[in-house]
Amino acid sequence: MISNTEFQRIIRSTWPGAPGEKARRYVGQFFALERIGERITGKVQGNHGTYTVSIWLEGERVASACSCYIGKHGYCHHCAALAYTFFQTPEAFQEVVAKEVASLGGMVDVQSYLKATTLETLLDQLKAKGITQKAFAESIGMNPRHLGTVKSSERRSRYFNELGAIKLACLWVLEHLDKEQREDL
Repeated sequence: MISNTEFQRIIRSTWPGAPGEKARRYVGQFFALERIGERITGKVQGNHGTYTVSIWLEGERVASACSCYIGKHGYCHHCAALAYTFFQTPEAFQEVVAKEVASLGGMVDVQSYLKATTLETLLDQLKAKGITQKAFAESIGMNPRHLGTVKSSERRSRYFNELGAIKLACLWVLEHLDKEQREDL
């Protein structure tokens, strides 16, 4: 994981200078601030409810998303405000560290694991074991297109209610598959 200083340097390439007037009123107003690897998230009370805002790195490129009506692809004033909040108080972002599945000891560990691990990562693990996204979706009685929508929405900070359950189903299949493979040896 890169340092806060390096993370800030990369983010500043997208939001250099001072925040604009719209963003300024949200700077420092976020709650539930977290840093998960190369992603920062926070929630803020906006004009139409509570928005979930994320900024993450894709290599040296900055991507962002907000659950407000204009923030689907990021770069709204809420995203800018989250960036400036991170510049001012990086220590306010609670670091969530993903544990290895084998070391999960209780529900709190499971919750932090699911928060720190994306559905895309879990689906990639299934794919590496020969289970396609379509096959997984169909095996749990889900429309494959809906699974794709849930996966892409998580990246844009728009969370479907069933996201956690789908991640748990992935974990169950991965664990079950591993046991079957060990028994075959």
